[in-house]
Amino acid sequence: MKINQAALGGFLALVFAATSAYAAGPTDPQIASIVVTANQVDIDAGKLALTKAASPDVKKFAQLMITDHTGVNKAAVELVTKLHVTPESNPTSQSLQKGGDDNLAALKKLSGAAFDKAYVDHEVVYHQAVIDAVDTTLIPSAQNAELKALLVKVRPAFVAHLDHAKKLQGELSK
Repeated sequence: MKINQAALGGFLALVFAATSAYAAGPTDPQIASIVVTANQVDIDAGKLALTKAASPDVKKFAQLMITDHTGVNKAAVELVTKLHVTPESNPTSQSLQKGGDDNLAALKKLSGAAFDKAYVDHEVVYHQAVIDAVDTTLIPSAQNAELKALLVKVRPAFVAHLDHAKKLQGELSK
């Protein structure tokens, strides 16, 4: 468990450091890459949770993460295709991917209740970090009105995910 928390802490430090490294904020192509990567990381974790979670509630949450984040990615890809924007890899999207890979590696070593707790704990911290990045960096930096509107539109879903994960976290702690 401590390995997973250490990996998560390192991951979040990289995300915040990379995000703050943009003096003027990330460009729209960089934002597109960040959005797609952040969603894919959560989809991948959800897919693992479907196979490893012990709690039916955790499995339902994992399926919700897969469904919702796949939908956001679909909308993002459709928008950048329409706008002829090619997502541009950047330090933030790269650190998100590395953090996601590290999280999966840590979760794969766990099973049962330990897996459920680690997965849900990560989801709480991850969704809070994503919301913070959306609010402080992505929305303010988005230049294209449609991209900004998409970020504003999906933000409530991320908040709902955070609330759901916190509720699960409380139930698993009992």
